[in-house]
Amino acid sequence: MIPVYALPSMNSLRIYNTLARDKQTFTPRRAGEVRMYVCGMTVYDYCHIGHARVMVVFDIVQRWLRTLGYKVTFVQNITDIDDKIIRRAVENNEPIKSLTQRFIAAMHEDARALGVERPDIEPRATDFIPQMLGMIDALHANGYAYQAKDGDVNYAVRKFADYGKLSGKSLEDLRAGERVAANDAKEDPLDFVLWKQAKAGEPADSGWDSKWGRGRPGWHIECSAMGCTLLGEHFDIHGGGQDLQFPHHENEIAQSEGATGQTFVNYWMHNGYVQIDNEKMSKSLGNFFTIREVLEKFDAEVVRFFIARAHYRSPLNYSDVHIDDAKQGLTRLYTALKDVEPDNQQLDWNEANAQRFQSAMNDDFNTPVAVSVLFELASEVNRTRDAALARQLKGLAGVLGLLAREPRAFLQQAAGTGARQGLAPHEIEAKIAERVAAKQAKNYAEADRIRAELLEAGIALEDKPGGSTEWRRV
Repeated sequence: MIPVYALPSMNSLRIYNTLARDKQTFTPRRAGEVRMYVCGMTVYDYCHIGHARVMVVFDIVQRWLRTLGYKVTFVQNITDIDDKIIRRAVENNEPIKSLTQRFIAAMHEDARALGVERPDIEPRATDFIPQMLGMIDALHANGYAYQAKDGDVNYAVRKFADYGKLSGKSLEDLRAGERVAANDAKEDPLDFVLWKQAKAGEPADSGWDSKWGRGRPGWHIECSAMGCTLLGEHFDIHGGGQDLQFPHHENEIAQSEGATGQTFVNYWMHNGYVQIDNEKMSKSLGNFFTIREVLEKFDAEVVRFFIARAHYRSPLNYSDVHIDDAKQGLTRLYTALKDVEPDNQQLDWNEANAQRFQSAMNDDFNTPVAVSVLFELASEVNRTRDAALARQLKGLAGVLGLLAREPRAFLQQAAGTGARQGLAPHEIEAKIAERVAAKQAKNYAEADRIRAELLEAGIALEDKPGGSTEWRRV
């Protein structure tokens, strides 16, 4: 990583706080430190492109916080017990841990491919059952929880005066969460489950013993318990997808604040939905893509760039056309560095382009403006061949997790991980050699034919001074 100096004041960072419905100057609870929790994956299947957005968005957030000089503790959980997990394990006739371990490994592979750094702490829900039960006991003692006739322990929503403050919904507008089935045993349809009573026929590895009977935690209590245990009962930032704002995050607030009696989180961040051709991504619509499916067709850094160049709160419209456009944009940036070696000096934050970049990132992580600065720098590098500007381009892009590869390696690589991605390098070099021979024989028509043939195959040639020829994929 390129060292940095002369950073702007930490106090210049502004974050859109969903709770306040406005941008606010970021002030951490402890000077120079940030404690951040982001809701992670439920591991019963491969991660999809919506998960990729969460991964990349909050990877960029934590990178920028560290760039500003904060000591960051970044926690992202893994939900490894859940009704969907249990159903899938039963369908597969395999132990729950075997299922979840397989998809945790796949998730890590996907994250690595996208250049996502591992969180500082990656807790699994099943390792925090005692803490969840402790929080349920506190809620019961404080009058917020009750055990229903069916054995489930539920949260009494109407007893928490501030319920709805994150989503902005009144109690009359609210409905039970998607993962909480309507249940006649509840005192109120809005109440949600904290501890689910084990049912006859469920796998033995899907439950734990407790004073409330054998069962398993509700989804919402998992994150409350892990967040409070690992970051404290009151911490700085909590993030996740927009779809989690209600009911999941609303319920986290009710649980955590009902149990501890203090503010849970100061700043709530939510990234926007991923849409497929302007429709919300959905399995029922058949427009659902796993990260692995996308990476078979497209380079992982191109996918990261596609996500990064949109503002995290805006909808992200996924399509092959948009990914191809992102590829062309990233190609422009790499091309600028192809023939200009960055100098080995430190990234200069006082330089004009860096000033604009940091102003954008301090404005609620405005990556579209930050990326526009990279394009401006690329144009300057192309015009001036200035090694210092090349250093600024590479260094600033590195803050976003981009441009880390050798430029020619990117420009010459195949598009994705699919088995066959056009002509192999040795086939291209053979064609270039044929073209050189044709030119030496003054058969320029044949040389032009070979160039056109390669271009038709997605290979562009560039004749360099001195007679050499370079190639790249288009």
